[in-house]
Amino acid sequence: MKKIFSLITAGALSAALLAGCASGKYKDGTYEGTGRGASSDIKVSVEVKSGKIKDVKLVDHKETKTLVDGVSQNMVPEIVKKQGTEGVEAVSGATKSSQGVIEAVNQALEKAKK
Repeated sequence: MKKIFSLITAGALSAALLAGCASGKYKDGTYEGTGRGASSDIKVSVEVKSGKIKDVKLVDHKETKTLVDGVSQNMVPEIVKKQGTEGVEAVSGATKSSQGVIEAVNQALEKAKK
């Protein structure tokens, strides 16, 4: 009985310690990345807080404003919600700009990995 109690206690302590370590998979800070859009490089800034993506901003680009506005309004919330670019779809009519943003965010997140 004593051995079973010890095993259960050890398992519970291990689970508690692992849960405390799960603060996210990124280091807190602001990271920049650059990707190639349809007509220019697209520079983004990714803010990480408590180990998670808090915000993504398009910092610099020479793309068509209406296309990039659509990318920003549609993709950025999805990137934050999904905590990365996996499963985030390109904006119709702005495929190259979308790919440039995804490339830039991935580059920034690579810098933020723990």
